[in-house]
Amino acid sequence: MKKCAIFLGLTLSFASQASLRHYAAPVEDSQWQVSQKSRLQCTLSHQLPGYGEAAFYSTASKQLNMEFELQMLRLPNTYSVASVYSVPPKWMPGQMQREIAQMPIRKQYNSDLPQKAAWTMLTELEKGFWPTLYYQDWYSDFDRIAVGLNASNFSKPYVEFAECVANLLPFAFEDIAYTVLSYNSNSTDLTKYSKKRLQMIGDYLKEDTDLELVLLDGYSDSYGGRWNNEQLSIRRAEEIKAYFTEMGVDPDRIEVTGHGERRHAATNTNKMSRAKNRRVIIRMAKP
Repeated sequence: MKKCAIFLGLTLSFASQASLRHYAAPVEDSQWQVSQKSRLQCTLSHQLPGYGEAAFYSTASKQLNMEFELQMLRLPNTYSVASVYSVPPKWMPGQMQREIAQMPIRKQYNSDLPQKAAWTMLTELEKGFWPTLYYQDWYSDFDRIAVGLNASNFSKPYVEFAECVANLLPFAFEDIAYTVLSYNSNSTDLTKYSKKRLQMIGDYLKEDTDLELVLLDGYSDSYGGRWNNEQLSIRRAEEIKAYFTEMGVDPDRIEVTGHGERRHAATNTNKMSRAKNRRVIIRMAKP
Protein backbone atom coordinates (compact mmCIF):
# COMPACT_ATOMS: atom_id res chain seq x y z
CA MET A 1 0.00 0.00 0.00
CA LYS A 2 2.85 2.35 0.87
CA LYS A 3 4.57 1.60 -2.45
CA CYS A 4 1.34 2.37 -4.29
CA ALA A 5 1.02 5.69 -2.46
CA ILE A 6 4.61 6.61 -3.37
CA PHE A 7 4.04 5.61 -6.98
CA LEU A 8 0.80 7.60 -7.10
CA GLY A 9 2.57 10.64 -5.66
CA LEU A 10 5.33 10.41 -8.24
CA THR A 11 2.79 9.99 -11.00
CA LEU A 12 0.83 13.06 -9.90
CA SER A 13 4.04 15.04 -9.58
CA PHE A 14 5.12 14.02 -13.07
CA ALA A 15 1.69 14.88 -14.47
CA SER A 16 1.80 18.27 -12.79
CA GLN A 17 5.23 18.99 -14.26
CA ALA A 18 4.20 17.75 -17.71
CA SER A 19 1.26 20.17 -17.80
CA LEU A 20 3.58 23.19 -17.73
CA ARG A 21 5.01 24.08 -21.15
CA HIS A 22 8.08 26.24 -20.65
CA TYR A 23 9.52 28.61 -23.24
CA ALA A 24 12.93 30.18 -22.67
CA ALA A 25 16.19 30.60 -24.54
CA PRO A 26 18.88 28.08 -23.55
CA VAL A 27 21.68 29.59 -21.48
CA GLU A 28 24.23 29.01 -24.23
CA ASP A 29 21.99 30.62 -26.88
CA SER A 30 20.48 33.48 -24.90
CA GLN A 31 20.59 36.63 -27.03
CA TRP A 32 19.80 40.23 -26.10
CA GLN A 33 20.22 43.05 -28.57
CA VAL A 34 19.46 46.74 -28.95
CA SER A 35 17.37 46.31 -32.09
CA GLN A 36 16.39 49.95 -32.43
CA LYS A 37 18.63 52.81 -31.39
CA SER A 38 17.99 56.49 -32.06
CA ARG A 39 17.14 59.67 -30.21
CA LEU A 40 13.46 58.88 -30.82
CA GLN A 41 13.21 55.28 -29.59
CA CYS A 42 15.34 52.61 -27.94
CA THR A 43 14.39 48.92 -28.09
CA LEU A 44 15.98 46.05 -26.19
CA SER A 45 14.79 42.69 -27.55
CA HIS A 46 15.17 39.04 -26.53
CA GLN A 47 14.37 36.03 -28.70
CA LEU A 48 12.13 33.30 -27.26
CA PRO A 49 12.58 30.16 -29.41
CA GLY A 50 9.27 28.64 -30.46
CA TYR A 51 7.30 31.44 -28.81
CA GLY A 52 8.20 34.88 -30.15
CA GLU A 53 10.08 37.85 -28.77
CA ALA A 54 10.20 39.97 -25.63
CA ALA A 55 10.99 43.67 -25.99
CA PHE A 56 11.50 46.72 -23.80
CA TYR A 57 10.79 50.15 -25.33
CA SER A 58 11.53 53.71 -24.34
CA THR A 59 10.59 56.69 -26.52
CA ALA A 60 11.41 60.39 -26.73
CA SER A 61 9.24 62.25 -24.25
CA LYS A 62 9.19 64.98 -21.63
CA GLN A 63 9.24 62.24 -19.00
CA LEU A 64 11.28 59.06 -18.73
CA ASN A 65 9.15 56.12 -19.84
CA MET A 66 9.41 52.38 -20.39
CA GLU A 67 7.16 49.62 -21.71
CA PHE A 68 7.44 45.85 -21.98
CA GLU A 69 5.77 43.92 -24.79
CA LEU A 70 5.47 40.18 -25.32
CA GLN A 71 5.31 39.55 -29.07
CA MET A 72 3.73 36.14 -29.65
CA LEU A 73 3.84 33.90 -32.71
CA ARG A 74 0.33 32.73 -31.81
CA LEU A 75 -1.84 35.54 -30.55
CA PRO A 76 -4.22 34.90 -27.65
CA ASN A 77 -7.65 33.55 -28.52
CA THR A 78 -9.25 34.71 -25.30
CA TYR A 79 -8.92 37.24 -22.48
CA SER A 80 -6.91 36.24 -19.44
CA VAL A 81 -4.24 37.34 -16.96
CA ALA A 82 -0.61 36.28 -16.67
CA SER A 83 1.30 36.32 -13.37
CA VAL A 84 4.80 37.77 -13.72
CA TYR A 85 7.45 36.57 -11.27
CA SER A 86 11.14 37.17 -10.78
CA VAL A 87 12.52 33.61 -10.69
CA PRO A 88 16.04 32.69 -9.53
CA PRO A 89 17.94 30.37 -11.91
CA LYS A 90 19.01 26.98 -10.62
CA TRP A 91 22.52 28.24 -9.84
CA MET A 92 21.08 30.62 -7.21
CA PRO A 93 20.04 28.13 -4.51
CA GLY A 94 18.14 29.54 -1.56
CA GLN A 95 16.79 32.55 -3.43
CA MET A 96 13.01 33.02 -3.49
CA GLN A 97 10.87 34.01 -6.44
CA ARG A 98 9.00 37.32 -6.13
CA GLU A 99 5.85 38.50 -7.84
CA ILE A 100 6.32 41.53 -10.09
CA ALA A 101 2.91 42.19 -11.64
CA GLN A 102 -0.26 40.84 -13.19
CA MET A 103 -0.27 41.26 -16.97
CA PRO A 104 -3.59 41.46 -18.86
CA ILE A 105 -3.85 39.17 -21.88
CA ARG A 106 -5.99 40.65 -24.63
CA LYS A 107 -7.64 38.73 -27.43
CA GLN A 108 -5.63 38.79 -30.70
CA TYR A 109 -3.14 41.36 -29.36
CA ASN A 110 0.35 41.17 -27.93
CA SER A 111 0.46 41.64 -24.17
CA ASP A 112 2.33 44.48 -22.49
CA LEU A 113 3.22 45.99 -19.14
CA PRO A 114 3.58 49.67 -18.16
CA GLN A 115 6.56 51.58 -16.85
CA LYS A 116 6.94 50.43 -13.23
CA ALA A 117 6.65 46.71 -13.98
CA ALA A 118 8.92 47.03 -17.03
CA TRP A 119 11.64 48.79 -15.01
CA THR A 120 11.33 46.16 -12.27
CA MET A 121 11.82 43.38 -14.82
CA LEU A 122 14.96 45.09 -16.13
CA THR A 123 16.28 45.47 -12.60
CA GLU A 124 15.70 41.79 -11.85
CA LEU A 125 17.44 40.79 -15.09
CA GLU A 126 20.39 42.98 -14.12
CA LYS A 127 20.63 41.02 -10.85
CA GLY A 128 20.62 37.72 -12.74
CA PHE A 129 17.00 36.70 -12.10
CA TRP A 130 14.68 35.44 -14.84
CA PRO A 131 11.37 37.35 -15.13
CA THR A 132 8.85 34.62 -15.95
CA LEU A 133 5.21 34.82 -17.01
CA TYR A 134 2.69 32.11 -16.10
CA TYR A 135 -0.76 31.76 -17.62
CA GLN A 136 -3.36 29.22 -18.69
CA ASP A 137 -2.88 28.12 -22.30
CA TRP A 138 -5.74 29.57 -24.36
CA TYR A 139 -5.55 26.66 -26.86
CA SER A 140 -5.48 23.80 -24.35
CA ASP A 141 -7.32 23.36 -21.06
CA PHE A 142 -4.70 20.84 -19.94
CA ASP A 143 -1.62 23.08 -20.17
CA ARG A 144 -0.22 26.08 -18.42
CA ILE A 145 2.46 28.22 -20.08
CA ALA A 146 5.66 29.63 -18.60
CA VAL A 147 7.66 32.18 -20.58
CA GLY A 148 11.05 32.99 -19.09
CA LEU A 149 13.47 35.80 -19.96
CA ASN A 150 16.98 34.37 -19.68
CA ALA A 151 19.38 36.80 -17.95
CA SER A 152 22.44 35.24 -19.61
CA ASN A 153 24.33 37.68 -21.88
CA PHE A 154 22.10 40.52 -20.68
CA SER A 155 24.60 42.94 -19.11
CA LYS A 156 26.40 44.37 -22.14
CA PRO A 157 23.29 45.02 -24.31
CA TYR A 158 21.57 46.49 -21.26
CA VAL A 159 24.35 49.06 -20.79
CA GLU A 160 24.01 50.00 -24.47
CA PHE A 161 20.23 50.25 -24.05
CA ALA A 162 20.55 52.41 -20.92
CA GLU A 163 22.92 54.78 -22.75
CA CYS A 164 20.42 55.03 -25.61
CA VAL A 165 17.59 55.85 -23.18
CA ALA A 166 19.72 58.55 -21.54
CA ASN A 167 20.24 60.14 -24.98
CA LEU A 168 16.56 60.26 -26.01
CA LEU A 169 15.16 63.65 -26.97
CA PRO A 170 13.38 65.23 -23.99
CA PHE A 171 10.24 65.85 -26.04
CA ALA A 172 7.95 63.96 -28.43
CA PHE A 173 6.51 64.77 -31.86
CA GLU A 174 3.28 65.94 -30.25
CA ASP A 175 5.24 68.64 -28.38
CA ILE A 176 6.45 70.27 -31.60
CA ALA A 177 3.75 69.36 -34.13
CA TYR A 178 2.09 72.74 -33.54
CA THR A 179 4.56 75.54 -32.86
CA VAL A 180 4.31 79.33 -32.94
CA LEU A 181 7.57 81.17 -33.70
CA SER A 182 7.81 84.87 -32.83
CA TYR A 183 9.92 87.54 -34.57
CA ASN A 184 11.65 90.79 -33.81
CA SER A 185 10.07 93.93 -35.27
CA ASN A 186 10.25 94.43 -39.08
CA SER A 187 12.71 91.56 -39.63
CA THR A 188 13.10 87.84 -40.20
CA ASP A 189 15.07 87.45 -36.96
CA LEU A 190 13.47 85.07 -34.49
CA THR A 191 13.20 85.92 -30.83
CA LYS A 192 15.58 84.11 -28.48
CA TYR A 193 12.88 81.71 -27.25
CA SER A 194 11.73 80.91 -30.80
CA LYS A 195 15.29 80.12 -31.87
CA LYS A 196 15.35 77.47 -29.15
CA ARG A 197 12.01 76.08 -30.33
CA LEU A 198 13.25 75.89 -33.92
CA GLN A 199 16.39 74.12 -32.74
CA MET A 200 14.20 71.55 -30.98
CA ILE A 201 12.32 70.92 -34.20
CA GLY A 202 15.61 70.62 -36.08
CA ASP A 203 16.90 68.08 -33.57
CA TYR A 204 13.76 66.04 -34.12
CA LEU A 205 13.88 66.24 -37.90
CA LYS A 206 17.46 64.97 -37.92
CA GLU A 207 16.10 61.73 -36.49
CA ASP A 208 12.73 61.52 -38.26
CA THR A 209 12.23 63.15 -41.65
CA ASP A 210 9.15 61.07 -42.46
CA LEU A 211 6.61 63.90 -42.44
CA GLU A 212 3.46 63.76 -44.53
CA LEU A 213 2.82 67.50 -44.60
CA VAL A 214 4.24 70.71 -43.12
CA LEU A 215 2.13 73.88 -43.19
CA LEU A 216 3.90 77.20 -42.61
CA ASP A 217 1.70 80.26 -42.13
CA GLY A 218 3.50 83.60 -41.89
CA TYR A 219 2.00 86.71 -40.29
CA SER A 220 3.04 90.27 -39.50
CA ASP A 221 1.86 93.18 -37.40
CA SER A 222 0.25 96.29 -38.93
CA TYR A 223 3.32 98.47 -38.61
CA GLY A 224 4.26 99.55 -42.20
CA GLY A 225 2.64 99.05 -45.57
CA ARG A 226 0.22 96.19 -46.25
CA TRP A 227 2.13 94.84 -49.29
CA ASN A 228 5.49 95.03 -47.50
CA ASN A 229 4.04 93.18 -44.52
CA GLU A 230 2.68 90.42 -46.74
CA GLN A 231 6.07 89.95 -48.40
CA LEU A 232 7.76 89.96 -44.99
CA SER A 233 5.44 87.23 -43.73
CA ILE A 234 6.27 85.13 -46.82
CA ARG A 235 10.03 85.60 -46.32
CA ARG A 236 9.72 84.49 -42.71
CA ALA A 237 7.90 81.30 -43.71
CA GLU A 238 10.25 80.65 -46.64
CA GLU A 239 13.29 80.80 -44.33
CA ILE A 240 11.69 78.17 -42.10
CA LYS A 241 11.02 76.04 -45.19
CA ALA A 242 14.68 76.30 -46.20
CA TYR A 243 15.71 75.27 -42.70
CA PHE A 244 13.44 72.20 -42.77
CA THR A 245 14.69 71.26 -46.23
CA GLU A 246 18.27 71.29 -44.91
CA MET A 247 17.09 68.88 -42.21
CA GLY A 248 15.96 66.45 -44.92
CA VAL A 249 12.25 67.22 -45.30
CA ASP A 250 11.00 66.92 -48.90
CA PRO A 251 10.28 70.53 -50.00
CA ASP A 252 7.27 69.30 -51.97
CA ARG A 253 5.67 68.41 -48.65
CA ILE A 254 6.05 71.93 -47.25
CA GLU A 255 3.34 74.50 -48.00
CA VAL A 256 4.02 78.19 -47.38
CA THR A 257 1.34 80.87 -47.02
CA GLY A 258 1.97 84.55 -46.24
CA HIS A 259 -0.98 86.26 -44.56
CA GLY A 260 0.66 89.61 -43.81
CA GLU A 261 -1.49 91.77 -41.53
CA ARG A 262 -4.54 89.49 -41.76
CA ARG A 263 -5.78 87.22 -38.96
CA HIS A 264 -4.19 89.03 -36.04
CA ALA A 265 -3.64 87.11 -32.82
CA ALA A 266 -3.83 90.35 -30.84
CA THR A 267 -4.56 94.04 -31.38
CA ASN A 268 -1.88 96.35 -32.80
CA THR A 269 -2.39 99.13 -30.28
CA ASN A 270 0.88 98.68 -28.39
CA LYS A 271 4.34 97.12 -28.65
CA MET A 272 3.43 93.97 -26.69
CA SER A 273 0.34 93.12 -28.71
CA ARG A 274 2.10 93.78 -32.03
CA ALA A 275 4.81 91.30 -31.02
CA LYS A 276 2.17 88.55 -30.81
CA ASN A 277 1.21 89.15 -34.44
CA ARG A 278 4.76 88.75 -35.80
CA ARG A 279 4.78 84.99 -36.09
CA VAL A 280 5.05 81.84 -38.19
CA ILE A 281 2.77 78.97 -37.23
CA ILE A 282 4.15 75.50 -37.93
CA ARG A 283 1.78 72.55 -38.30
CA MET A 284 3.24 69.13 -39.00
CA ALA A 285 1.55 65.80 -39.71
CA LYS A 286 2.93 62.25 -39.88
CA PRO A 287 1.53 59.29 -41.85
